[in-house]
Amino acid sequence: MVKNRVNREIPEEFAEKYNVYAGETANIKEYKESSRTISPVKPGETKLLASLQEAIEKVGLKDGMTISFHHHFREGDYVLNMVMDVIAEMGFKNISIAPSSIANVHAPLIDHIKNGVVTNITSSGLRDELGAAISSGIMENPVVIRSHGGRARAIVAGDIKIDVAFLGVPSSDEYGNANGVKGKAVCGSLGYAKVDAKYADKVVLITDSLQKYPNTPISIPQTDVDYVVEVDAIGDPSGIAKGATRFTSNPKELLIAEYANKVITASPYYKTGMSFQTGTGGASLAVSRFLKESMIKDNVVAGFALGGITNQMVELLEEGLVEKLLDVQDFDAPSGVSLGSNEHHYEIDANFYASASNKGSAINQLNICILSALEIDTNFNVNVMTGSDGVIRGAAGGHPDTAMASDMTMIISPLIRGRIPTIVDEVNTVITPGDSVDVVVTEVGIAINPKREDLLEAFKSLKIPQFTIEELKEKAYAVVGNPKPIVYGDKVVALIEYRDGTLIDVVKNV
Repeated sequence: MVKNRVNREIPEEFAEKYNVYAGETANIKEYKESSRTISPVKPGETKLLASLQEAIEKVGLKDGMTISFHHHFREGDYVLNMVMDVIAEMGFKNISIAPSSIANVHAPLIDHIKNGVVTNITSSGLRDELGAAISSGIMENPVVIRSHGGRARAIVAGDIKIDVAFLGVPSSDEYGNANGVKGKAVCGSLGYAKVDAKYADKVVLITDSLQKYPNTPISIPQTDVDYVVEVDAIGDPSGIAKGATRFTSNPKELLIAEYANKVITASPYYKTGMSFQTGTGGASLAVSRFLKESMIKDNVVAGFALGGITNQMVELLEEGLVEKLLDVQDFDAPSGVSLGSNEHHYEIDANFYASASNKGSAINQLNICILSALEIDTNFNVNVMTGSDGVIRGAAGGHPDTAMASDMTMIISPLIRGRIPTIVDEVNTVITPGDSVDVVVTEVGIAINPKREDLLEAFKSLKIPQFTIEELKEKAYAVVGNPKPIVYGDKVVALIEYRDGTLIDVVKNV
């Protein structure tokens, strides 16, 4: 075993292959971008094919290849299951899949794993039945979990070499110019798909809304596309917002949001020209509402808001409280509409958004970031991946990316969730290291990372109860008792990559 900087033990076989986490920027270094194979399209040749089976034949899919998908349709996605069913019917085996994330709707992957069709997975997250199956040890090879920025880095650097990208797009013309703001299943930004299209050897667009050439605006250009397939439906737009944009009337969540807003407005970053990113949960959306009221009262206008965009961000843009939106993903229908109509609402790809290894990501310009957590420990490490039972049921998303780069990273969470403490001695799985976390906000008060002496000074007179992180943990344990340790097996079922490609943790079977 090799211990890394957050004191996690990494088995030597994986430590040798990936290296271990040694600090937020310890593994940032020069590298050569990945190359791809281009198959030129000559005048008169068509890209429009009659079926997915024909596309799979044309791209020359073989056993052992790596294919990718994006998750902009979230729980409304039809494409991944549709493609995998055809691949299985055609008899392919030993396929590696590299979707940007995996949702509950992708539970049919379990059968493809059992049947040997899928033998490797890399993704930002795993949900529900598939997460539980992976945690039980269903796969021989461990899943590799990468953040959104980490996945973009891995693709650009060639750590993930995509043979074929199957990308569902709300609209495309016959030559492969695609966007997410037209069609029957509008999803808005195609920020995660754009990286796959740029670096995959072969790219197949799957659409249910074929447009006249040229289809504009162009998110994915024809120069990155090999084939286009029209199908009856690529997804259910109502599934995009499912479980994401949840408004709250919960008094606990509203109090957390109120405290978070007080922290923001008392910080040195709260001023005209500031930048911020918020989440999509109930408390996070409530923070946006409180912040809006404060900005109106104080005549503060933000320079930009970043990340996954919600209607709350769109309203701030339309009301002149935010000058620009940088959008890698949309979480509701109004956000997708805004992207297609507002010139100050910009689509960005995942590399631009959050990679650790380019010439400067958008997150490097963030002042304030608001994130959630399943667990936070007394070293400020954060878990958003495994539940209190050790089962994989979450996603790294952009959590470690934005937390590391933002000037002030806030983790908002109830002190107790159900009968389970969220502030603990040691998190089950480290996704974001404590060095990246500045303030923890709960309904009973806040804890400031002692490394941030500037914030300790700035918040001296803040009218919110302030505690050490150890005191918050003791308050949680006093109510529900000390959590029982999880009994793990010996099999590593998931490798947790930090955004720089090193291993920050592993997950074992339960």
